[in-house]
Amino acid sequence: MTDQPEARRRAIVRDGVAVGVATGAYGISFGAIAVAAGLSVWQACATSLLMFTGASQFALVGVVASGGNPMSGTMTALLLGVRNSFYGVRLGPLLGWSGWRRAAAAHLVIDESTAMSVNQPTATDARTGFLSAGGSVFVLWNLATLVGAVAGESLGDLRTFGLDAAVGGAFLALLWPRLRDGISRGVGVVSAVVALALVPFTPIGFPVLAAAAVALVAGGATR
Repeated sequence: MTDQPEARRRAIVRDGVAVGVATGAYGISFGAIAVAAGLSVWQACATSLLMFTGASQFALVGVVASGGNPMSGTMTALLLGVRNSFYGVRLGPLLGWSGWRRAAAAHLVIDESTAMSVNQPTATDARTGFLSAGGSVFVLWNLATLVGAVAGESLGDLRTFGLDAAVGGAFLALLWPRLRDGISRGVGVVSAVVALALVPFTPIGFPVLAAAAVALVAGGATR
């Protein structure tokens, strides 16, 4: 019986690290795209280190790459990161940390660490899943960002290779797995239509904010 919890813990850690490897590798794309958008290698690395939420990071560099106001990019990034706050509401009582542990854990609240925590049978297993997934994604994402940014800088102007179009591709890759039902697909279509309709008349970055607002209103209505 004493071996069973330990075996389960090892399995959780193994799954968490596997998630970290798969997700962290995508940081190479962010690093290269960030450099293509005009950020330096160290600015790209600082973004991953301090912001550490993929969708928000891609939103920020996407607006900057398009020539938009950095404030618009920041607002878009913040809006996309709101979901992490809701994750925190669920994870707070589940993990049971307080003080500096709670503050440090807040930086690792992402999709992957949340998913690895909420389905565990005990609080100990939930903490193991949270730390293994969140910690491995954090380390590997930042390392991959550095690799991508250095590689992108050595290649020169990445628009020559069409990498400036990768921002849209990155968003599509993040969005596609979430379109599981008719409501999600409908919200995605309406958001896209609203964003496209506003492109000719509004500043760069505003259409993305408007599309996100559509999703928030739809989420509140279906709730």
